[in-house]
Amino acid sequence: MTAHAATEKATRERRELDRVVIRFAGDSGDGMQLTGDRFTSATALFGNDLSTMPDFPAEIRAPAGTIPGVSAFQIHFSNHDILTPGDQPGVLVAMNPAALKAHLLDLVPGGLLIANRDAFVRRNLDKAGYATNPLEDGSLGSYQVYEIPMTTMTIEAVKEMGIGKKEGQRSKNMFALGVISWMYGRPLEPTISWLEKKFAQKPPIARANVAALKAGHAFGETAELTSFEVKPAVLAPGTYRRVTGNQALAYGLIAASVQAKLPLFLGSYPITPASDILHELSRHKNFGVRTLQAEDEIAACGMSLGAAFAGHLGVTTTSGPGLDLKSETIGLGIALELPLIVVDVQRGGPSTGLPTKTEQSDLLHAMFGRHGEAPLPIVASYSPASCFWAALESVRLAVKYMTPVILLSDGYLANAAEPWHIPSIDKLPAIPVKFASEPNVGDEFWPYLRDDETLSRPWAIPGTSGLEHRIGGLEKADGTGNISYDPDNHELMTQLRAAKIRAIEEDIDPLEWQGDEDAKVLVLGWGSTYGAIGQSCRRLRAEGKKIANAHLKHMNPFPKNTEDVLRRFERVVIPEMNTGQLSKLIRSDFLIDTTSINSMRGVPFRATDLEARLRELL
Repeated sequence: MTAHAATEKATRERRELDRVVIRFAGDSGDGMQLTGDRFTSATALFGNDLSTMPDFPAEIRAPAGTIPGVSAFQIHFSNHDILTPGDQPGVLVAMNPAALKAHLLDLVPGGLLIANRDAFVRRNLDKAGYATNPLEDGSLGSYQVYEIPMTTMTIEAVKEMGIGKKEGQRSKNMFALGVISWMYGRPLEPTISWLEKKFAQKPPIARANVAALKAGHAFGETAELTSFEVKPAVLAPGTYRRVTGNQALAYGLIAASVQAKLPLFLGSYPITPASDILHELSRHKNFGVRTLQAEDEIAACGMSLGAAFAGHLGVTTTSGPGLDLKSETIGLGIALELPLIVVDVQRGGPSTGLPTKTEQSDLLHAMFGRHGEAPLPIVASYSPASCFWAALESVRLAVKYMTPVILLSDGYLANAAEPWHIPSIDKLPAIPVKFASEPNVGDEFWPYLRDDETLSRPWAIPGTSGLEHRIGGLEKADGTGNISYDPDNHELMTQLRAAKIRAIEEDIDPLEWQGDEDAKVLVLGWGSTYGAIGQSCRRLRAEGKKIANAHLKHMNPFPKNTEDVLRRFERVVIPEMNTGQLSKLIRSDFLIDTTSINSMRGVPFRATDLEARLRELL
């Protein structure tokens, strides 16, 4: 039989599936994030729709082989549109006993378990808390188990590559990737090209990883492992790329700076899970991007506000603990009325909390976490790709209304990936910016003389002749900007700052909802609950249940029609990864009762769990 005929025969014998959920799990030194990332890239190139969910250990380096040190990566890919990274994996790749112990309960009954048999030795079993070897004691009888000696076979595959045994066995993650690539028909070429480029300065390492990858693929074929086919998805015409939320947000900031014709300055202090935005922006100096890693969160915010004062697009990125520290400077930005973008990639709290886990618990902090009356706009992304548009919208509002804006993302969105339909340049919104160029009251320049429509003040670049004006945190006199302790003026300025933010409701898209016209229940969400809400409501409507759903992208102010939409329904249900923060705002603003579904587990809602809760309410 020719090679071509053999390939066609293997393809014909593949079992066709419409979707698959795979989870790679192993020690944090086993390269599971890299493995998942490479499989994701190959899957994206193949043309499937996909959604991923990395799961990092919180410890910098927990003891090898222990459950706290387990790192995992889940990918859901399909031949149709999907919204979530999947509820439970149908395939679990366990590189050691700890990975098996940590993730076995999530594997669907009858699911496929691929285990690195070499790692199931007494020492590792003890670390994971196993009294007996689960590969031998019959406890895995409800699963399809493939025991593969990955470490041994990897060492054999790389022994001619001029590297030591210890270094060689590090390539076992590529062996696992090769096995899975064979089983699901993923091409090896993208990963081989990436490895050769990645380790161009270390050719033996590159060759070893490629050899392990090919050995795993060959093993899958020669061992006649079950193979599957998931055909490409039918997506809207256009150019796509795989993107994480942090990448998309960085690209959105760059696009906004180009659209606004403003140089971009990022002042940031490294913090999980926001640091990748700093890393990504630092690669794009060709767009005039300047990044500075400050000594602390306060300095980072101060530098960014200073950049805004100087006529740049000032951006600072952080997570919850850093937002705490930036609050005073954000208040200064509100008093100065300068455009400042504050990106908060939320994580579990309080305090250091759960640095690598996700939560939506900073909404009330974004709304009220400053002293005095200090309102500002809040924009929330809802999917990895939406982070691009959220960044553009945040910049548009900031420069048009001369105000700091908080952009809320979270740890799940930051690290998850999905296909992104790259927009054409002419589809990007215009972001006009006009700097003050001459005195506006006779031969004087009044820095707080407001635009009639937006109530924004003029943006004057310091050093411009004739536009000298005072700056600082003390209360300003209306118009002139002089320091004022006048009671009536302070009340007026407080009301003007609030009215400026309220005016934004006239300038944002209305709240849209999907579902049955005669539905009595509306599921209202924000942020990363988008996928779980959408998937669960789809399933319920497919069963004939009457239900509607809507998702907020502007958290302050709410879209102008928000109350009208909510009052269409007898019951409003709000799932949140907090104790009910949006529910509190809805009740406060509109006197509408809500039913909260809350989760604070550090992981996104599972669509099946949410579906079950909603079914109880229908």
